[in-house]
Amino acid sequence: MAHVMPQQVPTVPASELPADAVILDVREDDEWMHGHIEGATHIPMGDVPAKLDELPEGDPLYVTCRGGGRSARVAAWLNQNGFDAVNVGGGMGEWQAAGKPMVSETGEEPFVR
Repeated sequence: MAHVMPQQVPTVPASELPADAVILDVREDDEWMHGHIEGATHIPMGDVPAKLDELPEGDPLYVTCRGGGRSARVAAWLNQNGFDAVNVGGGMGEWQAAGKPMVSETGEEPFVR
């Protein structure tokens, strides 16, 4: 994915995600464990090309990470490969700052790592 130009990617601020958005979280496992959007699908960025069959059904598919950089690269790559993907600008950091709900896998209060 290194050759992808993320600036060509459609982007929506995290605080403006539609309520029915289909979300792909491309952060690493430890980031996901501590806090994520309920109902999101988790596939770490490096695994996405090998796991296209695990992508959630969504048109568009909203891609998020911690701050928006990794998700922009993944969204650009997906768009180049026939998917309709939108980057979540500001990522989970902005989502948390906007007071949006999260869940964790740790049993502790969710947070963005």
